[in-house]
Amino acid sequence: MTNYGTIPTSSAATGFSNLAYISRAAKDRIRDGLGTLRPWKSMLDFRSLGLPGTLADAIGRLKTNSAYFRMNYAVIVLGILFLSLLWHPISLIVFIAAMAGWLFLYFLRDEPLVVFGRLIGDQAVLIGLSVLTVALLLLTDVLWNTVGSLLVGAALVVAHGVVRKTEDLFLDEEETAGFLAGGGGGRSSS
Repeated sequence: MTNYGTIPTSSAATGFSNLAYISRAAKDRIRDGLGTLRPWKSMLDFRSLGLPGTLADAIGRLKTNSAYFRMNYAVIVLGILFLSLLWHPISLIVFIAAMAGWLFLYFLRDEPLVVFGRLIGDQAVLIGLSVLTVALLLLTDVLWNTVGSLLVGAALVVAHGVVRKTEDLFLDEEETAGFLAGGGGGRSSS
């Protein structure tokens, strides 16, 4: 006979429910963190492409597009880097481990990072993870492969950021302020 409304007292049931809760929370956090990925159709809309009139207009477009499409740009650069590492399996393993670090320390982190009682800002985390990732990849003897793929990715991002018109893009005030102040990095503002 089932007793509805009772709380299970066995430690096995509690352990399972805690594990299920943690697993569900991790999945929700990953889904929320990756939720800032903008639709690729919007990003690649050919009607929204055009050359800027002035250098100031180009810089303004680049800033706006960087704030709006930041997760898409990260996916593009990381995808190019991933493809360049397919012929270097050790480097690919290091890259995947570094990506796990990026996910949990930068993209999916909701609270400030505290190390030894000190608050670490988003810019410091971004710089630290960037240097660590490049250093680890360079230690696996893929110097020119890594540099070349990062340059190709950066060139594509800058080219798209300058050419993509911004009139149809709408950013939240918090999202724009956080990005332009350097505090928003690649995380969502939820």
